[in-house]
Parts: sequence; C-alpha cells; structure tokens
Amino acid sequence: MDSASRQLESDGFAIVRNIYSSDECRELATSLQAALTACADQATSLRRANGVIYGARNLLAVYAPATAIWRKPQLIDLLATVLGPQFGLVRGLFFDKPPDGNWSLPWHRDLTIALADHSLPSQRFRNRTIKAGVPHVEAPDDVLQQMLTLRIHLDDVTEVNGPLQVLPGTHVGRDAEPPYRAPVTILAAAGDVLAMRPLLSHSSGPAKAGTSCHRRVIHVEFAASRELPDGYRWHDFYPGHSS
Repeated sequence: MDSASRQLESDGFAIVRNIYSSDECRELATSLQAALTACADQATSLRRANGVIYGARNLLAVYAPATAIWRKPQLIDLLATVLGPQFGLVRGLFFDKPPDGNWSLPWHRDLTIALADHSLPSQRFRNRTIKAGVPHVEAPDDVLQQMLTLRIHLDDVTEVNGPLQVLPGTHVGRDAEPPYRAPVTILAAAGDVLAMRPLLSHSSGPAKAGTSCHRRVIHVEFAASRELPDGYRWHDFYPGHSS
C-alpha cells in the first residue's frame, strides 16, 4: 500500500502531486469553459445572474473528456488499490470560484449519488431528488464507504481563492465519533489531485475580496462495483479498466 492509500485509510484524504502538466491544465480549462458556455441548460451549467459560470452538474454528459481525463497510471493504480479491480466512474461535477461568482459551503459530507431510477422501493436509499433531470438519492454509509472522489485542480489553490477544508478521520461514518482532529486546509498546485472519501466532512469558504484567481476543479466520483443494493443502478458507470 503506497503513502496515498495509507493516508486515505487513516485520514480520509490524500493529495497526489503533479499528475497534470501546466499545459494540460490550461487546455482542460479552455475546453471546459467552451463546453459549459455552449450548454443552454441552466440546471446543468450553473451561472450567476451576470452569466458567470461557477459550477456544473452532469459533467460526463456535457464535457466528454471528463469520462477519460482521470486515466493516468498513478490515479488508476490508486483507485484500484482503494476500491478494487471492478471500480468505475459514476458521476462528474465542476466547481469554480470565479472573481465575479464567489460562494462558500458550510461543513458537510457528500451523501448523494446519481441513479438511473430512484423510484424503486427501498429503506436504504432516502431523500429522493431530481437534479438537472437526473434522479439522486442519499446513499447509506456502506455504499459511500465503497466510493472515492478525485478532485482535479486546474488552478493553484491558495489561501486567497477559497480552499477546501477537511476534518481528518470523519470518513469512518456518520454514526462514528472519531477523536477530534484540527481541520486541514487543502492547498494545491494546478495539476495536483485531491483524493477523498465522500463521508469526509469538509467545507469551503469564500475567496478573498479582490482576488482575480479562479479555483477550477473537476470533481469525479468512483464506486467499487457496478452493483447497488435493492436493484438500484448507477446513472453512469464507466469501467475503470478498459477491456
């Protein structure tokens, strides 16, 4: 087990450095901006009243490169080590804190997953919603504990552009009470990737007033298996290992 997978086991997060070059980050940011600008669905391409894009849902549908940009040997090895050989990509999101579209989020966990159909009876899946036309539910801990998120940083993340904060150890579950550990601020360079468990408690403060920096992040979620309880199916499932 390498250092990243060991840290994921103990802390619930790990930063994998220098996965993408500066040129790759610039090209991804440019092509992503073009794809989201062309998307007319305001529930998918999220915009402020002034038209500034600050996020996106359904990223795998509106930005095809997101289905494959994570296929870097170091990331595939990490995903297979943590989730096992049957892992697959199940959802993609995008976040930015542009100079004209600032925002923040309080402490929370990522509890919802995207499904093909959430109408089946189940006592395990709760809080059914529709987001940008896609069925979502709140998943039980045993499903979320078999998932891993990769956050691909297209910009440097510093103290000025609203970095993520995490509470190490909280990934063990909602009912567990891990020993208190101080929050950690996630600072990263463009091209670094943050791996984190969905149950890890995290927050995001606003960017500092006057900054001209973006904080563009491609957020992709992976599951250990195509199978879900109670006959449920993922909305998307891209196998981790191409046949």
